[in-house]
Amino acid sequence: MSDPVILERLDRLESEGAIRRLIARYFAICDDLGPSTPFEELGELFTQDALWEGKGRYAKAFGQYQGRNAIVEMIRSYCEPAHFAMTAHFLSNEDVQVEGDSAKGNWMMLQTSDYACGTSDFRSARLTMRFARSEGVWRIAQFRTENIFSRQVEPWNDEENIAVPEQVADGAKQ
Repeated sequence: MSDPVILERLDRLESEGAIRRLIARYFAICDDLGPSTPFEELGELFTQDALWEGKGRYAKAFGQYQGRNAIVEMIRSYCEPAHFAMTAHFLSNEDVQVEGDSAKGNWMMLQTSDYACGTSDFRSARLTMRFARSEGVWRIAQFRTENIFSRQVEPWNDEENIAVPEQVADGAKQ
């Protein structure tokens, strides 16, 4: 005999893990935009009627996009011509709450970017999301990003040697 409380707890834990993997995949795709970007897979991460929106300072910069196709086309616009030379997203302060077939999540995000035009910056944003599960698959139903700070910086990547102890450097030469 199955205990319904245990099954509910197990479903919630498995759902939280699935949502974490969903968000990780979204940002992995966004960190590697280019000619081989899997846009069909990217679209499948969202519900058909999903909303992607910027808030605060990001409302003007990004605006909002309603529907899976509009979201994919907005992200595709960062590829042609190439917008980023490099970008990396880092998430922290996660809070995921699952209730049946819906969930919400909050994250703090740091983003480092080198742009194709030669500039670089460091940004932080508050991410607020809603998720929906359909046919056993979790998808993003609402993606909201709100800028906390932005700072222009020198390019993130340089060709300087990586500082390591001498014995490690000697081993690398072999």
